Amino acid sequence: MAHDGAKMPTNAPLADLLALTATVVPEIEALQTEATAALRARVTANGRIFPALLEEHQFAAHTLSWLATYVEALRQMRAWAGRLSDDGHFGTMEALILQIAFGEYLSQIAGGIPMSQGEMARLADLDLTYAPGTAAQMLMTGGNTAAARAALVACMCDNAGHATFGASGLDEELEMIRDQFRRFADEKVIPFAHDWHLKDELIPMEIIAELAEMGVFGLTIPEEFGGFGLSKASMVVVSEELSRGYIGVGSLGTRSEIAAELILCGGTDAQKAQWLPKLASAEILPTAVFTEPNTGSDLGSLRTRAVKEGEDYRVTGNKTWITHAARTHVMTLLARTDPDTTDYRGLSMFLAEKTPGTNAAPFPTEGMTGGEIGVLGYRGMKEYELAFDRFRVKGENLLGGVEGQGFKQLMQTFESARIQTAARAIGVAQSALETGMQYAEDRKQFGKSLIEFPRVAGKLAMMAVEIMVARQLTYHSAWQKDHGKRCDLEAGMAKLLGARVAWAAADNALQIHGGNGFALEYRISRILCDARILNIFEGAAEIQAQVIARRLLD
Repeated sequence: MAHDGAKMPTNAPLADLLALTATVVPEIEALQTEATAALRARVTANGRIFPALLEEHQFAAHTLSWLATYVEALRQMRAWAGRLSDDGHFGTMEALILQIAFGEYLSQIAGGIPMSQGEMARLADLDLTYAPGTAAQMLMTGGNTAAARAALVACMCDNAGHATFGASGLDEELEMIRDQFRRFADEKVIPFAHDWHLKDELIPMEIIAELAEMGVFGLTIPEEFGGFGLSKASMVVVSEELSRGYIGVGSLGTRSEIAAELILCGGTDAQKAQWLPKLASAEILPTAVFTEPNTGSDLGSLRTRAVKEGEDYRVTGNKTWITHAARTHVMTLLARTDPDTTDYRGLSMFLAEKTPGTNAAPFPTEGMTGGEIGVLGYRGMKEYELAFDRFRVKGENLLGGVEGQGFKQLMQTFESARIQTAARAIGVAQSALETGMQYAEDRKQFGKSLIEFPRVAGKLAMMAVEIMVARQLTYHSAWQKDHGKRCDLEAGMAKLLGARVAWAAADNALQIHGGNGFALEYRISRILCDARILNIFEGAAEIQAQVIARRLLD
């Protein structure tokens, strides 16, 4: 790969940067088209995509997934910069973020995209190479330099406490929502979250009550059912800011969001009228009961069965990794109603009522028992294993009133679920950045602050850049959802990249802390543990990449 001596002009006018990045986007889109064709040729037989071949060529498939994610991310970064420029808000900080993002991600496309600490997605896996044009060469050579990173951190220091370290591009209403929940996180969550984590305590009910008063649980539920009827973008901002305080608090609203979406998409009119107002007001708290001990992401293989007896059902089976199970009132419970099936076609979804438990008796409802799973992080709602033995569910609580629709109903919520997970990842990453930056400013070594050392500053700069990249990809997914457009691909990409960014930010922020980062008393140790789950739940990164690849071949 030759760069032909092309260099990005020092202190290039902002218009030049916008022109360079605009030129590059069609070039990498063409590369993605070529990569898609290369994968399709490997996994197609007799005119059909074969899952076995897609699995055999998994590294090639996941290379395509990560390449497409980077292409979409850079496309959205360029769109973000264009909007800011049109509004007169594209300043020095935003320009530095843009040029570093393009310089770094183009270089990774050419040389290898990190899928995890020890795995790279390389174009060679698809027998391809990238021949960057002049604009791309200039960005790769001069976009992500030590000088650019230092200049960005200087801007960040001048804007200490800014919500995003760069204009996010949101409208005034969404920025007002951000400010409100940022203040709540700063005042009511951050001072206490580490203590909740260390003591492995549930988030206090007082916090849930305050969030209910602020409308978190009914944010996107239509007004006719007692909610505010706001956009998915608003929920993204709320989830982001609350997760910046503590991922457990940020995830409280997600529970109600997904339960409400299940009911809105698949429930009967009577079920909507009965359940949605109670979810919106937090009169009832929900939990999702899907995963089983030996199934993981393979939900079609669920074995928990629901047998109809008279008008009602009796549920028997085991579930695991059930978040916030003890103190909730209703379970969105996926179970097999057709015993003659062994795949997703025999599954049904139930709105299974239960009595909230106490510390002494977490599961008092007849027919169900449970035990807590000790976890590294994400502790504020706790995780549980559940066992059902002829647990009674009212017949009227079969979601939609028709058996066999459970898997389809669940799939309808995956876009929102992955958008929300991406938002939580951004919040955790932002928390790591702010925590690491504060420590780097305060900690003195060899007579100066840590932030004055180039590699420390460089870590902070890359955190800010990648957070903005993930943020714009997530906002775009939410915009697609709000405008009635299919966005499973974009939502999956946002989740895939956001989870990696959160882990990298937490890991680098801990590194900035040095030995203190390894001490439990420092909150970065919690942030690292909280970040780790994001690559696993709502679809492990490997599963997510496989789903993206399959979708790209459609």
